[in-house]
Amino acid sequence: MPLLSVDPAAFPAEPPVDLDDLACIAAHDWAAFNELEDMTDHWSRPGWPDGARAYYWMLTFPDAPALADLAVTCQKELAPLGLDPVPAADGLHITLARVGGRDDVTSRQLSTLSRTTARELPDAFTLRAMPLAGSRGAVRFSVGPWGPLVRLHAALLHAGRSEGIPFKKPTAVFRPHLSIAYNNRRRPAAPVTAAVASLRSLPAVDIEIACVQLVELRRDDAVYRWNVLESLPLTAVDLVGHVGE
Repeated sequence: MPLLSVDPAAFPAEPPVDLDDLACIAAHDWAAFNELEDMTDHWSRPGWPDGARAYYWMLTFPDAPALADLAVTCQKELAPLGLDPVPAADGLHITLARVGGRDDVTSRQLSTLSRTTARELPDAFTLRAMPLAGSRGAVRFSVGPWGPLVRLHAALLHAGRSEGIPFKKPTAVFRPHLSIAYNNRRRPAAPVTAAVASLRSLPAVDIEIACVQLVELRRDDAVYRWNVLESLPLTAVDLVGHVGE
């Protein structure tokens, strides 16, 4: 498995010590979030203005009603904070890797990339959306185990390099997460972390990950939308049982 490295620009800056221990991942995410003094405006990030579009590899969850219900439950409790909720029915996602902007990658390159990637993909797996935590600019579920996600990211990266499309960020700085609401202004972190702490005892949700999506992602004001260009099955679909069992 590729090794993850410390990166001050990532969150958390240090990876958890065990990428497959769900309790370790959850505790590590929470410790990093709970140490924040201030939160930043997610939408003020450079290079991603309203209307921007780019190609990404993502995991999307259009057929995960339990995950959507959990997100909605949390969003309702967090509503007094004025965060921008992620549309639970069709907006929940895990960003894996940016392929490139619309002006940087041609449709022919995308087609070739998809064919190459299909031959590189690892096995299907089950992911758990664990206790709520957050980052500098979002409230998000911890997800785990990280091991299958890291291997998937590395496979996507290798396929991109094979086709001359180097992704912006290496696997070493990948930090999997699943956002449910974005922070839209600078604010003290304490009220947000306190509200999130009260929701951390909610039951976790397991999600079957059997395919990965190549999408054209766009920002529409304070929400992300996308068109799925390709949905590629992971190689060995064996979803008997659940993580942690």
